[in-house]
Amino acid sequence: MATLSEIQAPLKARYRDEPDAAKVTLSASGQLGEGVSCSLSTGRAMAKAGLHPATGGDGTQLCSGDLLLEALAACAGVTLRAVATSLDINVRGGSVTAEGDLDFRGTLAVDKEVSVGFTDIRLTFDLDSDATEEELETLQRLTERYCVVLQTITTPPRITATTVTS
Repeated sequence: MATLSEIQAPLKARYRDEPDAAKVTLSASGQLGEGVSCSLSTGRAMAKAGLHPATGGDGTQLCSGDLLLEALAACAGVTLRAVATSLDINVRGGSVTAEGDLDFRGTLAVDKEVSVGFTDIRLTFDLDSDATEEELETLQRLTERYCVVLQTITTPPRITATTVTS
């Protein structure tokens, strides 16, 4: 079985020689559902998003904040595994937890001075590893540097929104 390094080597070489080949557009789309909901097809599963109970939802649907934190935890976990593999740091297992604080007064327009969205996000890695403190610091630093979701949150991209009718 090929190692991650062996799999990525030709990709890295191609991207050095052909920078435009490294540019990929990802997309996601949802279908507006009954009531206040939106169904997302991930290609592997269907997810139904709705309101958080703090905004009037019944708690049976995923809220967008949950989805954001889940994307962060998943991306950080995969990135950590890739970095550990690349650096030959033994990580036997563990968990990644993303927690975020929201003040729903902003979301519900109760107080215009309260921001909409997360005010604080904490990312915690609980690892089963015999790595040294220095190796763990390097692992965390590089995971933060190369985690797409974390970097997107900390350095927001340009976002455009368009409404069309059909």
